[in-house]
Order: sequence, then structure tokens, then C-alpha cells
Amino acid sequence: MELNDRRFAVLIDADNVSPKYIKYILNEVSDLGVATYKRIYGDWTDTEKKSWKNVLLDWSVNPIQQYSYTTGKNSTDSAMIIDAMDILYSGNVDGFCLVSSDSDFTRLAQRLREAGMFVMGIGEQKTPKPFRAACDAFKILEIISSEDTPEDVVPVKVSTDEIEKVITKLLIENNSQNQPVNLAKVGNFLTKRFSDFDVRNYGYSKLSTFLESLNSNDFHVVKLHNGYFVQEKTASVPKSEIEKEICRLIKNNKGRVDNLSIIHEDLKKTFPSFDVKQYGFSRLSSFIRSFNTFKIKDNVVQMR
Repeated sequence: MELNDRRFAVLIDADNVSPKYIKYILNEVSDLGVATYKRIYGDWTDTEKKSWKNVLLDWSVNPIQQYSYTTGKNSTDSAMIIDAMDILYSGNVDGFCLVSSDSDFTRLAQRLREAGMFVMGIGEQKTPKPFRAACDAFKILEIISSEDTPEDVVPVKVSTDEIEKVITKLLIENNSQNQPVNLAKVGNFLTKRFSDFDVRNYGYSKLSTFLESLNSNDFHVVKLHNGYFVQEKTASVPKSEIEKEICRLIKNNKGRVDNLSIIHEDLKKTFPSFDVKQYGFSRLSSFIRSFNTFKIKDNVVQMR
């Protein structure tokens, strides 16, 4: 099934969402598929919800009446959960969009994912981390509703250092001999790793532009004839030169180097751009063993 063919059930908690966001909510869903169900839950006898009337008509969203039976209790949660399970068992959808800033929907998101559903959460910046993490993808209302991040909104976002680490890991595990990885695959990997990852949180509209801004020492974005790709940066120092330097260091230390860190410090000093990840390794020990010239035992390096 194509990504944009997914059928979604959009369930909105009116007690936790402003009507000004409805356009942006449905636009996010339309990027992933078709909104088969569009329902919003609340007590529509409440005068505070009058502002929703025209919005619901304009966007063809079905209001579900849920009376507030008990003061201080949010009965909307229960109504949404019951409907979500009914829709799940109907077999009419491929995914759910749960719109709320309430962590009470965390277990619902988990349950839907356990049933094989794709779950996108949408809520305000204040949405607790457990609900965000329970979704396949999570979007922040204040961000998606503006092309430029508002001055007073500082989104909780994944550090760029962490993003660089997971992309480097993907490229290493790709085991593709420095072959480029499709940009879409990188984007999907980041979303799976961090459910609330969104380049708009960093002030960008394109993943390619965001990754270029990282100015990583390990990878770069390349444009080929059929699109954008992410590729490991080519090692700036030939392996033969690295091998010669390690041999020199061992000989100058009477045939052995007692700690790998000594070799690493020497290589960084001799070749400032040196990084084992550029050669497809995550550890210096594995990189040194790949030469078949050296042996390592208890962190001591010697010639074979």
C-alpha cells in the first residue's frame, strides 16, 4: 500500500485543542493518507465550545456529544477510547491520528500500535513525553500551525549531536561500502527512532537543508540524478598512511603500545581529520585489526 493511500481515523479531544488548529491538523493527516473518520469529542452544551461550530461545518468534522457527568472528570477521554477500539475492530482504517495534549491517551496509542496501526499524535508543546513516545510520530501544534516558529515557542527537540550519532550508525550498519542512502530512508529512520522528530522544530522546512546545516564530519547530503541521498564522507587519509603511522609508533615504543588511547591520540595529532567512522568502523580496535598487520590483546597493540 502506498503511504498516501492509508486510511486514518482522526479523533480530536475538544477539551484540549483550540479550533484554530483544525486546518493544520487535517493538513498533517493528508500528507500521510486520507481521513476516513473525522470525529471530535466534547460537551457541546458548553457555551465555551461555540467557537467550534463554523469550524466543524467548514471541515466536515463530526461532533460527538459527551456530557460531563461528574465535575472535575474528563469523560471525553473515555468516549474517544471506546470509539477508537470500535473503529479498530471494524477493520476500516490503517492508522489513527489522536489529537490531544493529555497523557491519558498514552495507553490507547500503545494499544493501537500493538494492533498494527500507525499512530500519529498531535498536541501542544505541553504534551507529556509518555504520550509523544507512545506514537509512531508526534507533531507539535504550535509548530505545524506556523511556517516560522513563534518567538515564544521553544520546542523540546532531540539534540543535533544525537541525530548525527543515529545517522552515522545507520550508514555504518547499512554495510554498503560507502554507498549513498536515500534521504527518505534517513527521514523514516529518524522518525522511528524519535517519534517527535520534525525538521520544523529546528526552523527548517526540508530534511536535506536541515542535515546540511549540521555540517557533520561523518556524512553529507549529495544530489544524484534521481534525488537526494546521505553518504559517508570519504576518508581524507589513506589507510596505508594510517598503517605506516601505527607501525612507526609501535617501533618507537619498543614493539608495543600499552593502550589504544595512545594510538588514537597519536593519529588525531598526526592526522587532525582522522575518524574511524570514515572507514566504516565504530571502534578503533576493529579498525586496527582490519589491517592484519597488528594484534591486540588486553588493550595492548603489537605487530603480528
